[in-house]
Amino acid sequence: MLLPTNCQTGTLLRRYKRFLADVLLADGQALTVHCPNSGSMRGCSTPGSPVLISRSDSLRRKYPWTLEMVQENGVWIGVHTGRTNYLVREALENGVIDDFGALRSITPEVKVAAGSRLDFRLETEAGTVYLEVKNCSLAENKVALFPDAVTDRGAKHLRHLAQLAASGCGAATLFCVQRSDAAHCAPAAAIDPVYADTVAWAAGRGVRFLAYWAEVCPQAVTIREKIPFYPTGYSTDCL
Repeated sequence: MLLPTNCQTGTLLRRYKRFLADVLLADGQALTVHCPNSGSMRGCSTPGSPVLISRSDSLRRKYPWTLEMVQENGVWIGVHTGRTNYLVREALENGVIDDFGALRSITPEVKVAAGSRLDFRLETEAGTVYLEVKNCSLAENKVALFPDAVTDRGAKHLRHLAQLAASGCGAATLFCVQRSDAAHCAPAAAIDPVYADTVAWAAGRGVRFLAYWAEVCPQAVTIREKIPFYPTGYSTDCL
């Protein structure tokens, strides 16, 4: 996925009010930008970090600039969660994500219950698969962790997927790890133990869990390959 050409780099001053960040440009100008990430951004919101921002041409926006990525310890991390589904769809269509066999169609934003949607419905040669996508920006000791903040919504999605699996449909969650320094992926039990327990519960009821890492650089973000996901948590015993 190519990023917009109207991007520039800067330095993160602070991230606040969930959806705002202040960025200092090289010419000394300070901008308030939109931060399209509702999580805590733990490990990727350190003041002083290099950032990449993009500018929207929309005249309706109060803040025309958007935070795209943050660099921590020399690693670019994609924090624009609004781009995650596009990344995954691109990888599905290009065959990079091939866990579901030959695809006949991809339908986004599928309603599965009152007030609840899942990201994709895939029609495959083997049948229907419902797929929920999660952006993963947190990694510690080469382990990507999700979530980075308590997510009741994430646990609700898992319960819906388990119901769909029980009805005979395929059901899966895919973690898109937008950083290159993670070799494994697991639920962040220390941050949200309820979500971690729900992952283990859903895995026991037929929900598949997949993780893919994406190469992130100022020009493009591209899903590269699958990494192991451990539904019951990660430890050195997993190696």
